Amino acid sequence: MAISKAAQPQFNPYGDDAALPQVGDGSWAAPRASGPLSATLRLPGSKSLTNRELVLAALADGPSMLRSPLHSRDSALMMDALRTLGTTIVEVAGAGSFGPDLLVTPGELGGGSIDCGLAGTVMRFVPPVAALALGPVAFDGDPSSYRRPMRTTIDALRSLGVDVSDDGRGALPFTLYGTGEVEGGDLEIDASASSQFVSGLLLAAPRFTRGLSLRHTGPSLPSLPHIEMTVAALIARGVSVDSPEPGLWIVRPGAIRARDVDIEPDLSNAGPFLAAALIAGGSVTVTGWPRHTTQVGARMPDILRTMGGKVDFAASGDGIGNLTVTGTGAIHGITLHEASELAPTVAAVAALADSDTVLTGIAHLRGHETDRLAALAAEINGLGGNVTETQDGLVMCPATLHGGAWRSYEDHRMATAGAIIGLAIEGVEIDDIGTTAKTLPQFTELWFEMLRAPQRPVESIDVV
Repeated sequence: MAISKAAQPQFNPYGDDAALPQVGDGSWAAPRASGPLSATLRLPGSKSLTNRELVLAALADGPSMLRSPLHSRDSALMMDALRTLGTTIVEVAGAGSFGPDLLVTPGELGGGSIDCGLAGTVMRFVPPVAALALGPVAFDGDPSSYRRPMRTTIDALRSLGVDVSDDGRGALPFTLYGTGEVEGGDLEIDASASSQFVSGLLLAAPRFTRGLSLRHTGPSLPSLPHIEMTVAALIARGVSVDSPEPGLWIVRPGAIRARDVDIEPDLSNAGPFLAAALIAGGSVTVTGWPRHTTQVGARMPDILRTMGGKVDFAASGDGIGNLTVTGTGAIHGITLHEASELAPTVAAVAALADSDTVLTGIAHLRGHETDRLAALAAEINGLGGNVTETQDGLVMCPATLHGGAWRSYEDHRMATAGAIIGLAIEGVEIDDIGTTAKTLPQFTELWFEMLRAPQRPVESIDVV
């Protein structure tokens, strides 16, 4: 594909006239791999599952225990938000390696002030819950959160009869005034900017007086697997959910059953570690990998196989096993549609590939923590890459990379993408590796553990 890098101004998510943060003394030198890997890791729980189960537990008909949940900034913000509304959440000693279990007991919902940080699940899942509270609930967040799309949630709540004051911004900050109930019924929304708009409404819908018939009316809906995850979590708690046609969900009113839940490890966060095997050679194994899951991160093994890796799955009797990716010495480009939150990891690997990569169907990533398409293009090109933005994706051509500054833009997946490239390229300096605490506070510790792991064989039983 004869596409050359277009001349583009440096991407600035803070606004054209704002000063970009400088990569200086506080930067993190991404470690370069000194040889083939042979690492076995367990990762903390899924952010997507943890925050969905926290919301459902807060609305349930009794206490729920969440085992091995994620403890990160996003999950802490969710817990604080639900506590503000009246939920009791108690930490209980458990068997997980990354923090205590959580005993969640529903309470009478009331008003308060909620800090969303930069967490999309908090700013989009909690307002429909807060609409069931009695009293005003104010939502605010990090300054960067004001750029994230919120109009669909605000307009949806208004259509359901909820009084919302946002001064016309269609974004944070805003305040809603709960009356203790939401009638529900028929609702049409355009959720093309984020599947979280759909999930947030579905999670609270069983508590609406008439339930909810929710129809997406806009263009292509992104991240459908995340909506499927939400539906599966509702059904597991006894909620009646139907999807008689694409883009339509019908939730009947009723109780949300209390339930004890084992939270799966975060498979999207596993992506950078598995990708490291292609970059450095050798193998990386992630334990506790579910054979059957609703997590979008389950696509990563097939993606890495297409890009040149070997993938094996060693299963145990309970459907949980060890997923191993082994580098073969080759990294190939890929044509991939709708990579969703996996796109930064795929792009980082593709920056080192021997052929072109075309990523499409990910225009919604422009509304994540940052404009991820512009950010990936800017940072990879800043290291000598050849990346061109398209309307809904990226085109990447082989190029010789060099070290240099890598800005994370307050985006955890941008930070980990820089770390992946740093495995092969000396001198990649990431300005804020701490932003990984959003969903994986132990990232640097686990990254160094992976690089320091002694050589050892990894046995596999069957191939995925």
